[in-house]
Amino acid sequence: MSSRLHSNRMKLVNIIGMTLALGVAAGSHSLPAQRPAIVRLSLVNVPDDVVRPLLPLFRQEHGSEASIVYTGNDPFSEARGGRADLVIAHYGHPGVEPFVTERLGLWPKAVFANQMALFGPPTDPAGVRGVTDLAEAFRRIESTKSRYVANASDGATYLTGIAQGGRRLESIESTLQNAAAVRTASDRGAYVLWGMPPFVRLKRQQSAEQPLRLEPLVVGDPLLQRIMVAIVVNPDAVKGVNATGAKTFQTFLLTPAVQARIAAFRYPDFDQQVWWPAGRHNSARD
Repeated sequence: MSSRLHSNRMKLVNIIGMTLALGVAAGSHSLPAQRPAIVRLSLVNVPDDVVRPLLPLFRQEHGSEASIVYTGNDPFSEARGGRADLVIAHYGHPGVEPFVTERLGLWPKAVFANQMALFGPPTDPAGVRGVTDLAEAFRRIESTKSRYVANASDGATYLTGIAQGGRRLESIESTLQNAAAVRTASDRGAYVLWGMPPFVRLKRQQSAEQPLRLEPLVVGDPLLQRIMVAIVVNPDAVKGVNATGAKTFQTFLLTPAVQARIAAFRYPDFDQQVWWPAGRHNSARD
């Protein structure tokens, strides 16, 4: 009798076990799979042109979303506030060093470089079109006594100093920056230094009453390239950071296939290379 009771108890235990197992299996199919967290990108105000077309490819390859949550002069404020997972900025941006040294961000990785250019009137009185040496272009501007507007932004001022080689090129203005300097150069038939991406945007915004009478004439000097870095926000220092997704997107940007896409990127209204792959700068590959 006790043997039969034991046998019945074992059957009951087996039935309960099978029922629980089936319930767990059914529940696992009824619950939706957890979606990977979105990778939030905070950018300075130029690389969204080249990064945005890469987002669908990232989704296709990795099955997760990446979204540009900020573009502007201070992408690090978003990261400090826990609202971004990956920051992309110029290596020389004043926010890079404190962000990393305060351990808010991991080691920066060079991802690509954008392009400055020497712009001038279509008539090109100094004959610099296609010159691949910025210093030579400045010598021609000086020797032909052509007009030049000094863009007072830090980057343009630094490049002008290198290209002049210690000489001082006469200029029309010395206090105007960026778009204001470019518009003045357009109005006065002068040359000026500025970034290609913002120039393209300004060109699109021109009006019939105030057309931008400038063209990019010197773009081939590597000196005109400015490297940008991607920095993963440190999850140990900032709460709520999707560091795994940020590292995945950073690695995605550095793959040869994506670096090739960056090199092949062209603006619809300017069929020359403006963005340059820089992933190779992260290692000692020969």
